[in-house]
Amino acid sequence: MTDLDSSATTTTETTADWAGWQRSWDRQQEWYMPDREDRFRIMLDMVEAVVGPVPRVLDLACGTGSISARLLARFPQATSTGVDLDPALLAIAEGTFAGDERISFVTADLKDPDWPARLPYDSYDAVLTATALHWLHREPLVALYGQVAELVRDGGVFMNADHMIDESTPRINAAERAQRHARMEAARADGVPDWSEWWRLAAQDPALAEPTARRFEIYGDHADGDTPSAAWHARVLREQGFGEARPVWCSPSDALVLALK
Repeated sequence: MTDLDSSATTTTETTADWAGWQRSWDRQQEWYMPDREDRFRIMLDMVEAVVGPVPRVLDLACGTGSISARLLARFPQATSTGVDLDPALLAIAEGTFAGDERISFVTADLKDPDWPARLPYDSYDAVLTATALHWLHREPLVALYGQVAELVRDGGVFMNADHMIDESTPRINAAERAQRHARMEAARADGVPDWSEWWRLAAQDPALAEPTARRFEIYGDHADGDTPSAAWHARVLREQGFGEARPVWCSPSDALVLALK
């Protein structure tokens, strides 16, 4: 039995238990990243430190709105724009935040050079993203960083928390990977859904079946892009228009890189 069992979804064709889906998404993501909440906390700490407690935020590749949920809970006067292409995750986000005027959602492909034209604002105090841009290879990621630099106001901030692998330490990387996978297998035995299982459950919910099918038409199966080191991200961000950039948090496999305009 998973976190999202038969009691978590309704039997209608148009509604779902969005809070239940959010909890299930969080649990599935935490299976891969047990320190997920740590990176969110540091991210919001740095938002407050750099631009204050009333920021206008772009939640880049927002998924179900995980960053925005924590942003608005901590900073009730903040505003957020979530942008993503995944119709199933956007359905959960839109259902979760229905009626909340502090947040809006935009459907856009970040590989489309015109995606910023779809946004409701020309500039943002902060652009935040987590565990999403590793889907991109280096060349489109460099181009995206250039677009993000144009969206962040002077004095504003961009943060990316993601898998950032230092290939110069292969033995350390192998040891960390082995321990992490052993922990994941133990958690899975306790009923935590992995990526594939989570999407199988989503496809069974009447409210998510159609957007889930469209999602796989767009993306196919899960496929990673590149996971360059935090030093690579910081260097490219500076080259693309940010004044300063460096990691402000890291785990053995992931990092949170902050770039200041």
